[in-house]
Amino acid sequence: MRLMTFRVDGDLHAGLLDGDHVIDLSSAVTGLPADQGHAGPSVKTLVALGADARDAIATRARERFSEDPEGTSRPLSSVVLEAPITDPDKIICLGLNYQEHAEEFGEARPVAPILFAKFRNALCGAGGAIVLPRDSVEIDYEGELAVVIGRECRDVSQEEAIDCIAGVMPFNDVTARDLQFLTGQWLPGKMIDGFAPCGPFLVTLDEIGDLQDLTITTRLNGEVMQQESTSKMIFSVAQTIAYLSNLVTLTPGDIVATGTPSGVGFKREPPRYLLSGDTIEVDISTVGTLANSVRGAMRADPVVSTP
Repeated sequence: MRLMTFRVDGDLHAGLLDGDHVIDLSSAVTGLPADQGHAGPSVKTLVALGADARDAIATRARERFSEDPEGTSRPLSSVVLEAPITDPDKIICLGLNYQEHAEEFGEARPVAPILFAKFRNALCGAGGAIVLPRDSVEIDYEGELAVVIGRECRDVSQEEAIDCIAGVMPFNDVTARDLQFLTGQWLPGKMIDGFAPCGPFLVTLDEIGDLQDLTITTRLNGEVMQQESTSKMIFSVAQTIAYLSNLVTLTPGDIVATGTPSGVGFKREPPRYLLSGDTIEVDISTVGTLANSVRGAMRADPVVSTP
C-alpha cells in the first residue's frame, strides 16, 4: 500500500495510490474527525489505527473508486504532494550510520547511534523545491531510508522493533555544512525550512521485503552521487528502533531517518554543493524515487561567519 498526503484548494487529503490515480481516503472513513488542516483524517491518524483498520479503509476506498472513479480520485499528475506524514511528533535522524560515510568524515565507527533532530518546518514533499537559505553557501544532500512508526513503542527488543514500523519512504537530510560545523552543534545546519524532503509515498512493509536489502541511490542532475545497500548500515533498522525506544516513547507518525551512505557533496574533490536549478533525487529499490528541485540564490557572504 502506498499512502500519501496531497493538497487541494488549500486542504490536505490522505490518499492511496492506485495505478496512476490517487484515491481520496476521506470518503472511506467514518466516525473520525478531520485533523487540523485536513479535509479528513491525516495519514498519521490512519497509521495509528493499525494495519487491519487501515486495510479495511483502503478496501472500502477501492470499492468506491471502482463505482465512481471521477468522484473519488484524481490523476496523480494533477495533485500537489506534501510530505506523507505532515504532523509527526518527532523527526529523529542518525549520523554516520554507514562505515564508509564515517570514514569520509574521518570519524571512528560509532559505538552507539549518533542522533540529532529535525522539526516539522523542515518537511517538504516530492516535487517541492528546496529553497537555498541566505545564511549558507554549502548546501549538501544526504539520501536516506526513513521509517515511520506505526504504533506506540517503549523498551522494545530488536525482535519486536520491525512490528512497530508502519512503512518506509525516501528521505533527503539536506544540510548546510558551513552552519553545521560552525560550532560543535549540528542543529543549525539541519533545522532549516524545507531541509527534510520525503516521500512521495509512505510504502507499507508488505510491499518492501527485507529492510536491510534495499539499494539507496542519490542522483544530482541525473549523475549518481551515492549508491549503497542498506545491508551496510552500522546499526540496522531493528537495532535503531530498539535503541530509540529505550530512550523515548515512539508514537505513530514519528519519522526515523536511518543515515546516509558515503558520497556526500562536501567530501568530493572539488566539493559539489546544491545550486539553484539543480534536481536532486533519492531512489530506493522497491520503495520509489523522491525528486526535488533546488531554487534560490546563495549569498557570496554568509550572514554568520567564523571569527
